[in-house]
Amino acid sequence: MRRVRTTATATAPALSPTAQLCAVLLLLAALASCGWGDPGGDDDGHAPGAPAGVTAAAGSATTVHVMWDAVTADPAVGTYEIYRGTTKVKEVPGSEHMVDVIRLRPSTMYAFTVRARDTDGRLGPRSREVRARTPVAVAADHSAPTPPGAAQGRAIGSRAAQLSWNASKDDRGVVSYDVYQGGAKIHSVGGAQTATVVTGLRPHTRYAFTVRARDAADNLSAASTVVPLTTASGSDDGSGTAPTDFRATTHKGDDGAYYIDLSWVPPRTDGVVTEYQIRLDGQPATSLVWGGTAPRGRATYSFYAGGDAGVSHRVRLRARLPDGTWGGFSVERTVSTGDTKP
Repeated sequence: MRRVRTTATATAPALSPTAQLCAVLLLLAALASCGWGDPGGDDDGHAPGAPAGVTAAAGSATTVHVMWDAVTADPAVGTYEIYRGTTKVKEVPGSEHMVDVIRLRPSTMYAFTVRARDTDGRLGPRSREVRARTPVAVAADHSAPTPPGAAQGRAIGSRAAQLSWNASKDDRGVVSYDVYQGGAKIHSVGGAQTATVVTGLRPHTRYAFTVRARDAADNLSAASTVVPLTTASGSDDGSGTAPTDFRATTHKGDDGAYYIDLSWVPPRTDGVVTEYQIRLDGQPATSLVWGGTAPRGRATYSFYAGGDAGVSHRVRLRARLPDGTWGGFSVERTVSTGDTKP
């Protein structure tokens, strides 16, 4: 669902069983020191976690579009708070995962963070900080870009849609494109992007999308032609939102144990995919969460598979999409420890 891609590879280091156990014990000790998991405490729940997948991009010389992934919490997230530096500038309902921060200064670097507050009022920690620079203001620019041309789209199963359009023209340059569902703005992408994928849709539902271009002076073009589409009925296999080109091999580590090596291309989404679930032999095996910059191109990951050679395993994975839902599973691969063939 997202823009021009560059290849980036992030490989999580494989840990020996002893190291994994030590890491778990240290984590439990840290949580206990914070008062978490204390059965004698007065708090019946925990504050939401920090939002992941936060991005910020200039929408004009005076606006920045901030997006983040939905946070799963119990009780549910009631609101998200958006901060510019240490100043809270916006608050949106928990069902929304994007906002336009307005009245900014041109040609200025800004830093943003997001926090989740649950319906019981508990405020979670800040997300990682993201930065965006507003472009230089253009004096006396009253000319809006031309409407995006040749807008088209297609449903991807029952819960997503892919949209594309031809670039608009502007005498000073297009800074961003705004995507509308009916009369409501639902997303914004950079001016170099002419395609996007919208997730979080309802099955067997008719939608009408349009796209509008925006320049640095905040001049907004007329809408593109309407793109009507209808999502598929019921649930589907999610193949349109699944990781692609999934590969699996094994290798023997220096400790004598075997490890499964995975490689895949993230699904196209609006927003960065930061979390994956890996299933081994039909059961959830581990969750992979990028703490830093998640890859937009091919990603890799290795995990412990035991000390015995000749053991076969079935493995596949899926991504948590920016709207908080799980995408479809990749194809399933079968590997055997000691066999290096893909």
